[in-house]
Amino acid sequence: MQVKSISKNTGVSARKVRLYVDLVRGKGVAEALTLLRFAPSPTAVLVAKTVKSAAASAENNYQMEPADLKIVQIYADGAPLMKRHKPRSRGRVSPILKRSSHITVIVADQEG
Repeated sequence: MQVKSISKNTGVSARKVRLYVDLVRGKGVAEALTLLRFAPSPTAVLVAKTVKSAAASAENNYQMEPADLKIVQIYADGAPLMKRHKPRSRGRVSPILKRSSHITVIVADQEG
């Protein structure tokens, strides 16, 4: 049985989130949370929150043991941009793209 959890519109670009997503891909949930706890970035907190959510859903909804859970799939996709403009010299403007991302985590039993 696979359980999915998604964090939408996180406010951090997908490129920055992928550093921590790649760090925990394929690991057990407990090991992943330990790695993310000691990572030196607020982005790791967002990834850890999504992993905890998937583990809690598996435990409460499907009676899976949290110690047996493994991250089967984890990825970060781009989300809608906030488009802003910054005034520049001689009456011109420059675009500012404030990127965000969606974080998806899928956990399953280590046997399955």
